[in-house]
Amino acid sequence: MNKAIRFIVLSMSALQLTACANFSAGNLFSHYSAQNQEVYQAVKRGDYAAAEQALPDDIAGDILDNFEKGRVYLLNNNAQQSQSSFELSDQAIRREQDKATVSITDTATSIGSLAVNDNLNIYYPADYELGFLHLYLGLNYVKENKLDDALVEMRRANQVQERARAERERQLENAQSEMESQGLTPNLGSVLAKYPDAGKKLQAVQNAYLMYLSALLYETDGDLNSAYVDYRRALAVMPDNRAVIDSTMRTARRLGMSDDLRLLQKRYGKAQANQVGKARVIIIQEQDTVEAMQDWRLSLPLYDSRGNGALYSLALPYYAPSQNVTLPPLRLNNSTVQSELLADVNLMAQQDLSERMPSIILRQALRVVAKDRIRKEAASKDDVGNLLFNVWNTLTEQPDTRSWQTLPAAVRSSSMMVEAGQQRLDIGGRSYQFSVSEGNTALVWLSRQGNNATVWHKQLGRL
Repeated sequence: MNKAIRFIVLSMSALQLTACANFSAGNLFSHYSAQNQEVYQAVKRGDYAAAEQALPDDIAGDILDNFEKGRVYLLNNNAQQSQSSFELSDQAIRREQDKATVSITDTATSIGSLAVNDNLNIYYPADYELGFLHLYLGLNYVKENKLDDALVEMRRANQVQERARAERERQLENAQSEMESQGLTPNLGSVLAKYPDAGKKLQAVQNAYLMYLSALLYETDGDLNSAYVDYRRALAVMPDNRAVIDSTMRTARRLGMSDDLRLLQKRYGKAQANQVGKARVIIIQEQDTVEAMQDWRLSLPLYDSRGNGALYSLALPYYAPSQNVTLPPLRLNNSTVQSELLADVNLMAQQDLSERMPSIILRQALRVVAKDRIRKEAASKDDVGNLLFNVWNTLTEQPDTRSWQTLPAAVRSSSMMVEAGQQRLDIGGRSYQFSVSEGNTALVWLSRQGNNATVWHKQLGRL
């Protein structure tokens, strides 16, 4: 027993020295969704000020912590701190991408996480999260009337999503090779058969929100060819979204692409056209908050040839079925605003986890083997030591539920022709007023959580 206690104390000391970036009692004995609960619930009910007050100094490292801070500051109309936080995330991501070789600290962190849990690893975001980072950096630039800087972020967003997807595939191949090198042939099917999957095999790997916003900004800048490319990409992802349809057809007409326009009109009918005395209002509305990953466990007994064994806990992250939140409809000038889905962030998050799940299970299996070897070596023929190790393993086996939890659950878009002049948008009990002149287009952006909303608008000119 003394040997087992000494090993646990030494293990914690080593972890603190080698994996200090993410080492904490919270990450050792809990998981991210539990630690971030106060911020998450405050955003979900629309209490942005409370969410800002609850922001922790350090839970998940520079990347994810600053994702959450940037988003909360954005919702609380703290533009300068929002931009600063997103830039810190961006810098941290670049540092990770620029590493030519794996450092000693990274190696120690990986070894420590294999012996304890994956929360000790440096967090690297999913491709959809990287896309949202640059999307929000771009939106902050739009709010500051810096169109050129916003377009740079749109281009970076498209590039980084492709790079992240390729990297994830490489990591899965490496994990499989690592298992085989240990002489293990994991039966993933036996675990996945019991795992509470989201219930759908999703294809949600493209962000039409990002594509549509990118296209709008290109069109505003007069780059119709780039705008048309991104409108077509958005249309391929969300073929029934009327705002995307109208924008694609409008740009095809302006570019003189008569064949494309004819095919589009055959499928969708006539697009909205500018009319005398009219103006256009485009509304992008984010709704609710993306689901946070939960903790799912599977007990796994492991015995040696003498019948001595221990009970190990596989702790996996999963998404519970998402709850559809019904918000009061928007009203523009006393008329109900019709909107269509532009992006389902819950589906993106679920798809990302589904793609990573085989790699997560492979690493879990490696960890069970590693922990069992440690137990046999440190607590051989010691019932109390075995019991102590069982408790230690159960307490420290925590799922990696890290994700950007303050993102919206869904994004919807609308496009309509209105009488030029003063406009009034009613958002569930509050109103927002703006104006748009004849022949011009105004973009209204809002994010709605609970009974609250953050809203602003920008003039896009004559589209």
